[in-house]
Amino acid sequence: MANVLVIAEMHEGKVRKSTHSAITFARNVGAPFTILVLGPGSKAAAAEVTGFGAAKVLACDDAYLQNGLAERVSPTIAAVAKSGGFDVVVVTASSFGKDVAPRVAAKLGAGYAPDISNVKVDGGKLTYRRPVFAGNAYGNCQINTPVQVVSVRQSEFSAAEPSGGASPVEDVAVAGKDAAADRVEFVSMETAKSERPDLGEARVIVSGGRALKEQFASVLDPLANLLNAAVGASRAACDAGYAPPELQVGQTGRVVAPQLYFAIGISGAIQHLAGMKGSKTIVAINKDPDAPIFQVADYGLVADLFNAVPELVTELKKNA
Repeated sequence: MANVLVIAEMHEGKVRKSTHSAITFARNVGAPFTILVLGPGSKAAAAEVTGFGAAKVLACDDAYLQNGLAERVSPTIAAVAKSGGFDVVVVTASSFGKDVAPRVAAKLGAGYAPDISNVKVDGGKLTYRRPVFAGNAYGNCQINTPVQVVSVRQSEFSAAEPSGGASPVEDVAVAGKDAAADRVEFVSMETAKSERPDLGEARVIVSGGRALKEQFASVLDPLANLLNAAVGASRAACDAGYAPPELQVGQTGRVVAPQLYFAIGISGAIQHLAGMKGSKTIVAINKDPDAPIFQVADYGLVADLFNAVPELVTELKKNA
């Protein structure tokens, strides 16, 4: 039976909810698993994940690991994986996970399965399913190295819920400095502050396409505010400057799977579908009845969005 090490992602002194998808993977494998939390404040943050059924939670509370630089955290992750005899190292395929996982795999001489959507256990052998060709097909793969490194797609592994109990918390020391870390310097981070939910964690997302033009915010914001939803955008809308790039949903943007996804003025290009077709319920509004988005939508409205969306907001307010 595989022994799994789950790497937690930290943000502003807290464990990000995206980590819960990696915990779900560990539970699906059915093996004992350990959670590793790294960075300043990780000792306190570790308490957030002690109720998820881990055999133990490891905390590496060291200022050297501040800001989660992959070149700094990967040596410690690799050292913990080696000393603990872990068979699988897993992280959610967020920006952090995609940065860290390949470096950890290289240090461990391990095979790496990125962005997987499912795992099957058969006789102790793990088979990973992952999307290829922009999500239009899926392939199965196995890793034959003694240690395996995996990143899981958040939209395919639902967030784990606490299972009760309290895992013991143990301290681990930071590994020796890596030569690569000496060549990397954290300068600053510029983030867009918003009171809206994060795209990757929102239960409702209202996304718009290029058809909204300069009215992108004025049309979508009232609906998003009413539903306490995150706002997303197609790549075409971002490239045209109607929406900031951090809102992009799709193959080269964020991959999301909310409970409810509004696709407003979005035609449904393959690249966009790859980032949102895992949504539980999809509502599409487009004046083109032949738009590809209607092929994946649960509910579709062929209408002028500039009329339909304000009317929808008005009706929702009446029933609020």
